[in-house]
Amino acid sequence: MKKKAIIFGVSGQDGAYLAKLLLNKKYTVIGTTRNVSSQNLFRLKKLDLINRIKIVKGTATKKEFLKKIFNQNKNIDEIYYLAGYSSVVKSFLYPAESLVSNATGILNLLMYLRNKKKIKIFNAASGQIFGNFNNNFYNERSRIEPVSPYGVAKAAGFYYTKIYRESFDLFACNGILFNHESPLRSNEFVTKKIIDTSQKIKKDNQINLKLGDIDIYRDWGWAPEYVEAMWLMLQQKKPIDLVLGSGKKHSIRDFVNEVFKLKDININRLKANQKNLKRKNDIVSYKADIKLAKKTINWQPKISFKLIVKKMLNNELF
Repeated sequence: MKKKAIIFGVSGQDGAYLAKLLLNKKYTVIGTTRNVSSQNLFRLKKLDLINRIKIVKGTATKKEFLKKIFNQNKNIDEIYYLAGYSSVVKSFLYPAESLVSNATGILNLLMYLRNKKKIKIFNAASGQIFGNFNNNFYNERSRIEPVSPYGVAKAAGFYYTKIYRESFDLFACNGILFNHESPLRSNEFVTKKIIDTSQKIKKDNQINLKLGDIDIYRDWGWAPEYVEAMWLMLQQKKPIDLVLGSGKKHSIRDFVNEVFKLKDININRLKANQKNLKRKNDIVSYKADIKLAKKTINWQPKISFKLIVKKMLNNELF
């Protein structure tokens, strides 16, 4: 029989790529989203998934919705919770919404699964749960000390998953995901802003790229590879929490330089250190230690930083 999975947050970057992966593996896929507008479902359309999955409007933050979706969809094998708001910037503006979407949703699912132990569940945590430390090279044993409301929300979801796994013997996993990109990124992420603005600069010599601190370092990977790691985690004999990243870091300056080089744009079109775009409290630099992921699920990203930039510029989805 076909396996059956529910993806909470199927209309996001990771949800869409994961749906594609699961369909390729002959799963039946049900996807939930807060918004079923055509604009919000553009990623599913780009990947030609819109008629291949069952799309349901709703959120795991509402217990009534969970009761409804599980009553209508029996024999679920796997659940992927990817539905939390993912913007660090917006989390400062809407901290309560960030907390509810990233923590309450997964908590409600874990509470439901206490009596449904055959269902495996993956929770998308984030490298943002870690703070600013000297070497900022993080693994599964690193100290959790977030510096943003988004980080706090993701840390809460992480701990709920860990606590319920240990208390009720659930197959529940946290993937501690570092930054992962694709052309399906939303415009609120700096990588997509850089890509989109570079396209505009080529058409209009009056436009400049305005950024805050460009000497911020991140561990950037390729999103289609990361959803494969999510799936691999749920195929293991025992549940585990894993850090997922590239193991390398590059600055925002590096990203801009690579884009401008490929697009043949003069670096003078970059206007950095804009005060209104700087975060007062931010992680200066971080990268992932993925030794455990390599060992336990035999996963290692293959797409390099430069190739990620090139693929995003060329709108290559895979």
